[in-house]
Amino acid sequence: MGRSRGGLTTKIHTVVDASGLPLRFALSPGQAHDSTAAEALLEDQLPADSFVLADKAYDAEWIRTMIEEQDAVAIIPDRSNARAAHAFSQVLYRLRNRVERFFNKLKQFRRIATRYEKLAVNYLAMIKLATIRIWLRVNESTP
Repeated sequence: MGRSRGGLTTKIHTVVDASGLPLRFALSPGQAHDSTAAEALLEDQLPADSFVLADKAYDAEWIRTMIEEQDAVAIIPDRSNARAAHAFSQVLYRLRNRVERFFNKLKQFRRIATRYEKLAVNYLAMIKLATIRIWLRVNESTP
C-alpha cells in the first residue's frame, strides 16, 4: 500500500476485546502515522465503561476526546513532548500485551506475514480469514 525505503509496506491496526480477539481492522500505508487509522477504528460505538489501551502513537487530544465521548477511558501514555499530563495506569496498560499476542498469532499465517497480496482489499480479506481461524480455535467445542 505504501512505499518506504524497504519497499512496499503496510500497517495493520486493530481493536481487540478483553480476551485478545480482534473486533475491527484498518490498514494504512507504512509511511503513514498510526493515529490516522484511529478514527476508522473508533467510529463505531465502544461498550460503555470500557478501557482503550493504546501506545504513544495514539496520544492525541482528538483521539482522547473521541474515546471520552463514547463513555470509555483512554489508557494511553503521554508522548515525551506532551504539553499536558493525563491520568495513566501502568497496571492497566500492561494488559495491552493482548494486542501484541494477537499480532503474534496473526504472523503465524505465512500469507499475512510475507504479504503476498498486492491489493489492500485482498490483503485485508486474508487478514479477516486468518482472524476467523483464530476465533474458531478459541471457540471450538471440546469433547
